[in-house]
Amino acid sequence: MTRNSVMSEAKEIQLAIELIRLGARLQLLESETSLSRERLIKLYKEMRHVSPPKGMLPFSTDWFTTWQPNIHSSLFLGIHGYLVQHAHVSGIEAIMKAYQLYLEQMPPDAGEEAVLSLTRAWTLIRFVESRMLTTACCTRCRGSFVVNALDLHRDYACGLCHMPSRAGKTRKAREAALQYVPLAA
Repeated sequence: MTRNSVMSEAKEIQLAIELIRLGARLQLLESETSLSRERLIKLYKEMRHVSPPKGMLPFSTDWFTTWQPNIHSSLFLGIHGYLVQHAHVSGIEAIMKAYQLYLEQMPPDAGEEAVLSLTRAWTLIRFVESRMLTTACCTRCRGSFVVNALDLHRDYACGLCHMPSRAGKTRKAREAALQYVPLAA
């Protein structure tokens, strides 16, 4: 093995470690590194103490256009676009840095996972690059939000300005409301 190939493999391993730390699935690791599947599985097991999850990656654009995921996806996409344009980063490096900034802005509650996983963020960028998804400007707040590229966007109102009737009505919200007991006056 030459010195350059050893250095290159070390960089690939470091990239894989960082991606695993951020929650990458095996398919993302295989796509973004040149390490063998066996090596990636071994690395994943060493870091997470479990086998990597099985199953296919998300392949539908629909998830990104539903209410809460859309807000998170739009925030991530805005951060990513800013980094690409102003910090001059690209590829997986831009996705990783944007995802870290997204997590700083939208930290998950203790014991919870982030709404947008690294794998979904990576998939979002792929969907945008393939022109399946794009952004539209909300006519009310002027924010930029992820939309299906084939939909009409003339009078687009985002999920924050035009909140769906069931938005935020999760089991967690109901349980929190039941635990709230007003103080006696």
